[in-house]
Amino acid sequence: MLDIKFIKENIGLIEEKNKERGLDCANLKDIIKKDEMRRSYIKERDELNHKKRITSEKIGRLRKDKDTDKKELDNLMETSKNTSERLKELEDIIRRYDEDIKKGLLLIPNTPHESVPVGAGSEDNVEMKRWGNPPSFNFEPKSHVDIGENLEILDFKSGSKITGTRFVVYKDVGAKLERALINFMLDIHTKERGYREVFPPIMVNEDSMIGTGQLPKFAHELFKVDTNGFYLIPTAEVPLTNIHKDEILYLEDLPIYYTAYTPCFRREAGSYGKDTRGLIRQHQFNKVELVKFVEPKTSYDELESLLEDAEEILKRLNLHYRVVVLCTGDMGFASSKTYDVEVWIPSEKTYREISSCSNFEDFQARRARIRYKESSKAKPNFLHTLNGSGLAIGRTLVAILENYQQEDGSVIIPEALRDYMDGIEKIEKLA
Repeated sequence: MLDIKFIKENIGLIEEKNKERGLDCANLKDIIKKDEMRRSYIKERDELNHKKRITSEKIGRLRKDKDTDKKELDNLMETSKNTSERLKELEDIIRRYDEDIKKGLLLIPNTPHESVPVGAGSEDNVEMKRWGNPPSFNFEPKSHVDIGENLEILDFKSGSKITGTRFVVYKDVGAKLERALINFMLDIHTKERGYREVFPPIMVNEDSMIGTGQLPKFAHELFKVDTNGFYLIPTAEVPLTNIHKDEILYLEDLPIYYTAYTPCFRREAGSYGKDTRGLIRQHQFNKVELVKFVEPKTSYDELESLLEDAEEILKRLNLHYRVVVLCTGDMGFASSKTYDVEVWIPSEKTYREISSCSNFEDFQARRARIRYKESSKAKPNFLHTLNGSGLAIGRTLVAILENYQQEDGSVIIPEALRDYMDGIEKIEKLA
């Protein structure tokens, strides 16, 4: 959430940045107008409170005076009563303006960092680098769906029968590989990259969803548990970030790094039939998430480090990938800057996003009320939050099945995973 003071002082900049995102910014001026009205009512309230104090003091003195003019006292009492009634009206008016202004602010996206390229959509994203080389096959590479079904490790029919489309059942070595990837990623992030492991709730309340920016704008993408108003998490970013909701940390506590494995749940309401076949766009999927709480002046260095943490997993698995910086028209609502890590998918002859690493600056911290102090006597300020996938498990499994496939239909297990697979070196069809 943007600060209303920042909006008023930088209205031109914010309008320009919203237009670069391809968004309508008409509500900005409406929010400013409402804030001006709110301030006028606050001024009236403060003046009336001052008047009421003076009147109350005068009433107190007159009541002690035996020679008090009863009519004067009655007039003052009537004035005090009218003032109290108006003050009650003003408090209700100010409260309604506060609510309206907050609702408006919650719908304004973050301001892109100056280094973010301007563009309309994914075609305008800028490639930053590539790592490794795509595998060379002397046969036509199959899709992960065909490979997984042939090896009987991915069962989409059962997933659909049990629940519906966009669900899958992992079987045998497929289930083992999914679990191995989770443990492999968590071990690297906790033992080598300095993250603290957390296993958080996978249901959160509305305020937590507001804190990270999923609500109110993206309610249509979420699964809500109607009986109690909880939401299934779309990513562990939500519970991890809200660990420090409503807290004031100290500079000496920062940076804080968290990692978590969780199942994630998304409606994929905007996909409209896209990627309905396979693991790329499921309603339920597994992911290892990375979240950082940092001092503002270090947050962009922390973003580069976060990107390296995500890349390290793909390097260990020897999977070819590229990194792109998202343009203004393709970046997320809450982000100031985002890198996407995209892994090579041979059957499609293209790259697919496997991690997004974002700096939110103080956007989420304002919404979740997370601050820090440089010392016990210092004024608290909002810290910066970052998050990234480290990685999406299902998409990593897709990349392994497709990049390590053999002509006979088997799949080689990457060396880095074999200790997590009880020494299994190859996935072959069960006899």
